[in-house]
Amino acid sequence: MKPRAGFTRASSLGHIADFVEGQGVSIARVFADADLPVGLLERPEGLLPLKDQFQLLERAARRTGDAAFGARLGTGVRIANLSAFGKHVSAADTLGAAIALASQHLAGMLQTATVLGLMHGGGRAQMTLTLLEPASEGRTQHEQLALWYMIDIVRTFAGQDWRPRFVATTALRGSTRGSLEQIYGANVAMGRHNAAISFDEVLLARAKPHNLRPAVGDPLVFSEPVVPGDRDFCGTVYAIAELALHEGIPRVDWVAGKLGMTRRTLQRRLGACGVTFAAITEAAMFARAKGMLIDERLAVTEVALRLGYQDAAHFSRAFKRWSGVPPSAYR
Repeated sequence: MKPRAGFTRASSLGHIADFVEGQGVSIARVFADADLPVGLLERPEGLLPLKDQFQLLERAARRTGDAAFGARLGTGVRIANLSAFGKHVSAADTLGAAIALASQHLAGMLQTATVLGLMHGGGRAQMTLTLLEPASEGRTQHEQLALWYMIDIVRTFAGQDWRPRFVATTALRGSTRGSLEQIYGANVAMGRHNAAISFDEVLLARAKPHNLRPAVGDPLVFSEPVVPGDRDFCGTVYAIAELALHEGIPRVDWVAGKLGMTRRTLQRRLGACGVTFAAITEAAMFARAKGMLIDERLAVTEVALRLGYQDAAHFSRAFKRWSGVPPSAYR
């Protein structure tokens, strides 16, 4: 498979803020190390480039001095908390159906440049994870974390005390093996082509305990930013602009840098699509403004400041240009 850049949702970071702070390390400093806005944690449905999540986890591992940081962080994650994707997968009636849903909807709902697979026969089964993202820094940390989400899918049906037969990782053999085996509670095979967990094939038909089944009428799909495909350049730029909004009005140089290109290249490629950076930025700001105006606890002035405007008057003029009505009338 051809390597390609991907996106993921902030929800896949789990409880990283509490986990890092609990080790005496500033989460704000870790995010600054990775050149990411810490405000992203307030919007778990928000998107970030997969390579930046890799880098964030690597920076956290260095700050905490823990080579098995991703695996340790993963002990507290739950698939059901993984945005709408996790709720959708958790609603399946059997483990086999849950894995099928996860494989089918991963790219559209949660994370691109990633493939989940299932192999089974002869009484054994393996759920595999293949990362197509070309970035390498922090890849191992992300993989360690992702393995726990895979384990939790099985635990949803097999019980929270369940442990895999073995865990496979692409990481090279080294001093972390002992730590990883202790964390996962299973033998760890290192240097494999894909990350994987192994379990008894019979579990694929295991039904979910009755107390974990969703109530009739429970919503499973929520409004979330669309995960851009690998050929959707404008959608990719829009997603990066949304990420930048956590620290004010998006800057073209910052967005271009996240995409690994110059300002001129970014503008040229957008021009080829018939759109400008300013248009994409305003579309992202308009969408974020509408979302914040729904919350009546936020004054219009507060919404303006969060979007990077100096005062409510400048924001109101911009909002009226976008929507035809001032913010107060829209609310």
